[in-house]
Amino acid sequence: MLQRLLFGLITVTSLTLVGCAHSPQQLSPQPKITTPLAAVGHGQPVSVRVVDGRPSPTLGTRGGLYPETSAITVTGADVLPKLQAQAEAAVRLLGFTPSSNSPGAPQLTVTLAELKYQSPKEGLYVTEATIGATFKSDVSAGTRRYSGRYAASLDQRFGMAPNQETNTKLVGDVLSDALTRLFKDPSISQLLSSQ
Repeated sequence: MLQRLLFGLITVTSLTLVGCAHSPQQLSPQPKITTPLAAVGHGQPVSVRVVDGRPSPTLGTRGGLYPETSAITVTGADVLPKLQAQAEAAVRLLGFTPSSNSPGAPQLTVTLAELKYQSPKEGLYVTEATIGATFKSDVSAGTRRYSGRYAASLDQRFGMAPNQETNTKLVGDVLSDALTRLFKDPSISQLLSSQ
């Protein structure tokens, strides 16, 4: 009888600790251009490159009692090919032809400058998070240059700590929003079409 009681007590204690500590999450978001883009080009070649300018793949932590064990990461190896594909798709929608080997073609470099996930440090349970993404654009066409920064953020409240699927969607939504803002900047398409 005593053994059964002890086992029950250990089980309850284990479940209580699990409620306070969150495991790390490695997310694989699916960024997408979310609105139509006006075609201004006429099929001209444009060199498109996406780079990861973040100092670390870690966005932040999920908070809770042991935040140091609950890191949220998005690796460049996972997200860069998706961002490259979306950037090339956006350049096509703008009326240009993405190209990697056209000497003298205008160049567009898209840098993922920041991706962050912030949850309150105090408290045992994660009830809210602020997710932010920032992209930087660098365009060069002949002797002309243009740079811009595009940020998007989301403040999200939760009834319970978000799982990996929820966080993946939220980070993907914020990346999509910031990337769409970049490609809706008329200065980029004007400069690309000026060659």
